[in-house]
Amino acid sequence: MVARYEQVKAFIIERIDRGEWEVGHRLPSEHELVEQLGVSRMTIHRAMRELTADGIVRRAQGVGTFVAQPANRVELLEIRDIVDDIVASGHQHRAEVIAVETVRADSDLATAFEQRPGARLFRSLIVHYEDDLPIQMEERYVSPHFAPDYLEQDFAQTNPHRHLYGIAGPEEIEHVVFAVTPPLDICTLLQLDKPAACLQLIRRTWVDGRVVMKGIFTYSGNRYSFGGRYRP
Repeated sequence: MVARYEQVKAFIIERIDRGEWEVGHRLPSEHELVEQLGVSRMTIHRAMRELTADGIVRRAQGVGTFVAQPANRVELLEIRDIVDDIVASGHQHRAEVIAVETVRADSDLATAFEQRPGARLFRSLIVHYEDDLPIQMEERYVSPHFAPDYLEQDFAQTNPHRHLYGIAGPEEIEHVVFAVTPPLDICTLLQLDKPAACLQLIRRTWVDGRVVMKGIFTYSGNRYSFGGRYRP
């Protein structure tokens, strides 16, 4: 059964795709959509929030919600597995496993996995070392339906990236990179003397049309960098 908020999103996207609502068109208000579609205000709000995050609509405070201009996206980064990068650079890799556990999805994780809050997920927290220097903190949330034996792996010896790819390669990958000042617990794991600028990569992967993994990868800004080479 398709969730109500997904039905609302499909309703709006269909009208945009048909050209009924063009770029710049002002959408009905949330109250009008509640009356028109017979769903709750919370359902409409979630649908609009996700459409905004996807760049399909844009919201102007106090004015309304409008069909957004499609953005041209160019992938400039080739982000490889951290173990491969460390080995390729001629250094030794070591993984320190901090946690491997079952958790319940909060509202943010439920949205990321397109599930209900409280859904069961697997979580791993691992620090990756280049020689004796920690350069990445890897936090992964994994769907138990996709990787039912995830918690049974010895991630000090088995790379989570390779374990998941061994089940099935992703059909779609989403990357978002932020500059962050991490909290104290992350600073401690990365052996930072004081809060410093870090790079944080958020990755989601899809298999068979479902989100199977969300990863949060934090790197010390002066120890690691992303890059790529491409033909325009």
